[in-house]
Amino acid sequence: FKEHGIVKYLKPAKELISPEQSTLEVTFDDVDEYNQVLSTTIVEEYYRVYSYLCQAVSNYVKDVADLRKEKECYVSFVEVPTRQKLRELNASKFGTLIRISGQVIRTHPVHPELVLGTFICMDCNAVIKHVEQQFKFSNPTICHNPVCSNRRRFLLDVDNSVFIDFQKIRIQETQAELPRGCIPRSLEVILRAEAVETIQAGDRYDFTGTMIVVPDVAVLSLGGVKADLKTSRRRQGDQGEGITGLKALGTRELTYKTAFLACSVTPTTFRFGGTETNMEEISQEMMKKRMSEAEWNRIYEMSRDKNLYQNLVNSLFSAIHGNDEVKKGITLMLFGGVPKTTLEGTSLRGDINCCLVGDPSTAKSQFLKSVADITPRSIYTSGKASSAAGLTAAVVRDEESPDFVIEAGALMLADQGICCIDEFDKMDIRDQVAIHEAMEQQTISLAKAGVRATLNARTSILAAANPVGGRYDRKKSLQQNVQLTAPIMSRFDLFFVIVDECNEIVDNAIAKRIIDLHCDNWQGFDTEAADFLVDSYTTLRQRTGSSSGKWRVTVRKLESLIRLSEAMAKLECSDEVTIKHVTEAKRLLSKSIVTVEQPDIDLERADDDRMDVDMDEAPPLMEALNALDHDMEAETPIQHKKKLTMSFEEYKNLSNMLVLYMRNEETRAESETDAMGDTKGGLKKSELVAWYLDQIQDQIDSEEELLERKNFIEKIIDRLTYH
Repeated sequence: FKEHGIVKYLKPAKELISPEQSTLEVTFDDVDEYNQVLSTTIVEEYYRVYSYLCQAVSNYVKDVADLRKEKECYVSFVEVPTRQKLRELNASKFGTLIRISGQVIRTHPVHPELVLGTFICMDCNAVIKHVEQQFKFSNPTICHNPVCSNRRRFLLDVDNSVFIDFQKIRIQETQAELPRGCIPRSLEVILRAEAVETIQAGDRYDFTGTMIVVPDVAVLSLGGVKADLKTSRRRQGDQGEGITGLKALGTRELTYKTAFLACSVTPTTFRFGGTETNMEEISQEMMKKRMSEAEWNRIYEMSRDKNLYQNLVNSLFSAIHGNDEVKKGITLMLFGGVPKTTLEGTSLRGDINCCLVGDPSTAKSQFLKSVADITPRSIYTSGKASSAAGLTAAVVRDEESPDFVIEAGALMLADQGICCIDEFDKMDIRDQVAIHEAMEQQTISLAKAGVRATLNARTSILAAANPVGGRYDRKKSLQQNVQLTAPIMSRFDLFFVIVDECNEIVDNAIAKRIIDLHCDNWQGFDTEAADFLVDSYTTLRQRTGSSSGKWRVTVRKLESLIRLSEAMAKLECSDEVTIKHVTEAKRLLSKSIVTVEQPDIDLERADDDRMDVDMDEAPPLMEALNALDHDMEAETPIQHKKKLTMSFEEYKNLSNMLVLYMRNEETRAESETDAMGDTKGGLKKSELVAWYLDQIQDQIDSEEELLERKNFIEKIIDRLTYH
């Protein structure tokens, strides 16, 4: 094949003379341009013709180069047009040339693999060459010597056999290809020759090759399979057992699994045309070559925009209202700084770490979800459900060998990307300590199970945390509001505090924005119903906005109103949500909110027997009030007595007032006892009632009101005493 009058693959073929190289890389578009029938045959019957293609490459190298010693050469194809997702692989793809992409989550050590074995017959010393091995050790079926019928006794000639490097890795579906709510599929990939040790856990690659089936050695070596074979052999009396060992196990049981035999590996990323780009080394001219002219002109026009910063912020988080400072901080985190290395070899990170601390329902998780959706190399995880090994890396035992292998965690999978950790404050302290190194040095060091490694974790961390107690307390400092240690707080470049404040204008704007998002996906709200929905949410919000407790109407209640209104419309078989549906949703939600509030205090439920408390030696004021009280009760009919009830807030304030006075009196009495040495009794009920009435005498205008206040305070004291 010639390109511009020059044989394109002549120089790469001559380089195969060196012992380090044995694979010729061919662009598949060149094969299709040279002969379409040949390219179609390779795609449809790749596994069958692959050995012939490798032999053709070996013959070509012998012709164009001085290759004296017989050497096995291989061919690999790149830029194959047929691309498949891991979820689309099935039995019809076996043996065909396809290209798949995935993220490497596990790497195994490199081992030598026997490809073509040379065996010596132990009976007649005959040499049997080129016995192909199919991912397991296989003896020749029978000796080639016509006078020898040996089928079992063979010796491997290691010096004359062909070994190549062999490495097994495991890839997983990327987040961009994974359907929502589905478990990611994984697949084992087999690498050979120059392809080994070219991948790193956490990176994304394109693999070109074919689907194959390989023996499942882990299942073959189970004790149950061996027991079945021994029983079968005992029954037959060792007759008819022509083969034994691993090959016998493979022929007896359907212990096979699918794998992908890759002939070429290409690192990929979504930036700059799908090829790996090292941002630390690329120059402006190289970047321009990797981009089309239209893309370059578009980026140049954007760079000349004076409002580029604000436009990027608005476009990245268009679904979130307000919080402009948070949006700007996350936007700068997406671009990141410039990593540097000092003359002494110290690495200075360029990635920015950001933490969001705020009240519930302030779009913290929505920020994390948006970042995970718009960035190609991002991982979204929850701090409560994540362990230290799940965030960094795990050392697990290989199923087919006694070796330990490293399985990448969330930080490794998000290398040169962003790791979003929700509920960061719910993480255990031990798990938080595990990411100290990753946040500052951007590496992960492992020393367990005999494996010592330092892996890259060049990622930015975007974390979201809730304050202690559920809501942010302005009276306390930031460190008192979050359950984070000082070392991990110092590793965050930005801390944003998002407080849920009741502002009618802001609440109205947020409600309209959320309803617009719902209406964009489903045209089921008429204009009047949407406006009434906004007003209903604003009313509920203002009603509970001044509450000092933890419970408050948030934006989530607006979405609850929307869901209830839609359910009411579906119940009535209506295609549109009307004001009637919103009214019922508001009424139902209000009823559910009312149950949270404290009921009024009924002071008449106190026990009448316990009301007769000894009031001997009462003050003169109390004696006069008691006499007046008895006279008025005699004159007033019983049926006209007012019911003694009061709100919970009033009851709480009065109780606190009485308790505070009693504590002060107790402290004063103790000090007098220490000074005079005379023991004094406690405070009497009549004295406490007299003190309270003396405090509110300016508010009392008549004797009836005085008696009513006296009755109230006595009931409250009895309730505090006996309930």
